[in-house]
Amino acid sequence: MGNSVIIVIVCVDKHLQSPMYFFFSHLTVLEILTTSIVVPVMLWGLLLPGMQTVSLTACVAQLFLYLALGITEFALLGAMAVDRYVAVCNLLRYNLIMNSRTCTWMVTVLWVIGFLFQIWPVYATFQFTFCKSSVVNNFFCDRGQLLKLPCDDALFTEFLLFLMAVFIIVGSLIPTIVSYTYIISTILKIPSPCGWRKAFSTCASHFTFVVIGYGTFLFLYMKPKQTQAAQSNRVVSLMVVVVTPFLNPFIFTFQNDKVIEVLWDGVKCCCHLFRN
Repeated sequence: MGNSVIIVIVCVDKHLQSPMYFFFSHLTVLEILTTSIVVPVMLWGLLLPGMQTVSLTACVAQLFLYLALGITEFALLGAMAVDRYVAVCNLLRYNLIMNSRTCTWMVTVLWVIGFLFQIWPVYATFQFTFCKSSVVNNFFCDRGQLLKLPCDDALFTEFLLFLMAVFIIVGSLIPTIVSYTYIISTILKIPSPCGWRKAFSTCASHFTFVVIGYGTFLFLYMKPKQTQAAQSNRVVSLMVVVVTPFLNPFIFTFQNDKVIEVLWDGVKCCCHLFRN
């Protein structure tokens, strides 16, 4: 509900028609889609214990969409870091560099890359014959648990998937680290504490997303043997698909006076309509 409100206010209010909010709205769409893919299956299993069955085709589709949306989200976080760099370090040229055409092109490319990049990993996961069991020890088709089920040794495939995870995390972290290095060095040159606070507040929401997103990704996928620690993986996966999307509206409005002002204006407008 909160994520939907964010998308609506970004699309409707002219004060939020800027690249930062454009990227945030796409990030919110990704969170909604990820939740929609996983949570219905999870609720079905909780409400009807023993009835949580899924076909192989549905499992492939769920895993592909879950991973593809995740890759797109990390790529988007990298693009948002570049956007924050331009906003802080090249403020006078911000509107020229981050124009609507550039932002649309960036987001389109990131969505395409996110989905194309997961074709082979998902194919590699399901190329095995699953004969040990038909039960996945998670509330969705988790790759780590699926790789426990093949008759053959999946160690080499796990290692290749680990290398791809390293490539993803490093590739998306490089622009983030470089951007924030320049951002911090620029902010430290500002003489007044008030200027520091204002500059840091423009990056607060994005930085919070980065910490939560990369932290959970490192825990889940940056392991050479992805079949380890099933119980802890379930807890972290639950946080990714339920807790984080729930917190996103609060993170999005954290130290963001413009969004709070728009939401407050919307509340006052609704109250005025109800009174009339």
